[in-house]
Amino acid sequence: MGPNYTKEELSKYPYFAELLEKTEVDALLDPLTGIVSRRYIIGFAKRLISDGIPFTFAMLDLDNFKFINDTYGHAAGDVVLMDIGERIADFTKAVGVCGRFGGDELLMINLRDTEYDDKKSFFVKMYESHDVLRRNVVMDGCSPFVTGTSGCASYPFDAKDYEGLFALMDKALYRGKTKGRNCYIIYVEAKHKNIEIRHLAKAGIYSTMQSIVRHVELVPGFENKLHSVMPLLMDTMQITELYYTGKSGVMKAVLDSTYRGDASDIAKLMNDDLHYANNLDRIEANCPCFYQTLKERGIEAVMVTRVGMDEETDGYLICAEPHSLRIWQDEECAAVYFLAKLLAAHIRIGGEKMD
Repeated sequence: MGPNYTKEELSKYPYFAELLEKTEVDALLDPLTGIVSRRYIIGFAKRLISDGIPFTFAMLDLDNFKFINDTYGHAAGDVVLMDIGERIADFTKAVGVCGRFGGDELLMINLRDTEYDDKKSFFVKMYESHDVLRRNVVMDGCSPFVTGTSGCASYPFDAKDYEGLFALMDKALYRGKTKGRNCYIIYVEAKHKNIEIRHLAKAGIYSTMQSIVRHVELVPGFENKLHSVMPLLMDTMQITELYYTGKSGVMKAVLDSTYRGDASDIAKLMNDDLHYANNLDRIEANCPCFYQTLKERGIEAVMVTRVGMDEETDGYLICAEPHSLRIWQDEECAAVYFLAKLLAAHIRIGGEKMD
């Protein structure tokens, strides 16, 4: 991968112009990705603050990058980083500069978009219409689908110094991760001021399972158990609703007791105890009734877990967030799978039904 910035492109900024009087442009760039290296992208942000120049500071964290390395090898991971680095550099050149913070994290400095609506427009274009993210990176032997989570904050509107600005950007990024990744979060004081990162960080899977057991065992009755565990799932997984269906094929919602949907063909989806994806392609191909129900709810990503023991199926739990291309994480799948098995055991003991 060659350099993604020329001397002329960087020299229009006084910070880089001064550096380039003493060194070659390659010395300012990350050797793998060809974008600005950590030292100098951070130095640029600090210089802008010192000079009182407004800008938006954003971090992009590639989703599930470890999975790409573990599945396809580190050479494939390097290709992904080079590809995304090049795309981000091309996308941001009109408004600023991007650099590599470290690992799979990239920084963007946007000197044009500091108002909320302008920042939103920038991210919408980056995520949806400029072939940067949410696409396959094609290489020999594999083509991993690459998404990312972004958080941003603006100087001087959100923070007056570098440390404060970075902390707010980081908080927004963590908020995006807890919402399921594959999204962007623009820091808004009224919404995010009182959120603490330590509260956003997920509890260990053992602690989550312990809590699920306590909530399920507190109350009798299948629906009561779901109501009891729902606040925990909302807190740890940042979901707004949980659906379920029994042998009747009627899809119900835990919180909205009036909702009824058609999931009569959901069994055709399940080759295993768990199905999760950030698209509905397989559901559309195999389960037209269930697919139509999800589309009517504005659902684009779903996790379905079988409730049952051995070969007997009692029904299914359905995690689905409207208008979100969510990427389900391993610990989230494990928690819902554990809940489904626990419910199946209680159904056997108590003789209850999901319908």
